[in-house]
Amino acid sequence: MGRIPPRFLIHEITVEPYKGESSKGPLYEAPATVKCLLDEQTRAVRTPGGEQVTSTSTAYTGLGENAPPLSRVTLPDGRVTKVIQAKRRDGKTLGTPNHLEIQLE
Repeated sequence: MGRIPPRFLIHEITVEPYKGESSKGPLYEAPATVKCLLDEQTRAVRTPGGEQVTSTSTAYTGLGENAPPLSRVTLPDGRVTKVIQAKRRDGKTLGTPNHLEIQLE
């Protein structure tokens, strides 16, 4: 199975996976450091609900990472953002670089 070569995972972000809502606001799992390739490019993307929004960054990382929509993410420069959606790019045995594409607000 192909994956992004580790030498390309040159950035680290902190991901706090979204767990849901409480009476006091959003709930998150414990923060995890994730090695990734961060592309800080603004582009239009669609939310899981179909709404068009603007993404300011995209992180590419391994398929095993956990970053559901609304997760809180801290970028290398300290900026805190949220996950719009995470797309699995899994070509199975095709030899493609299988990865998780995390689109960020």
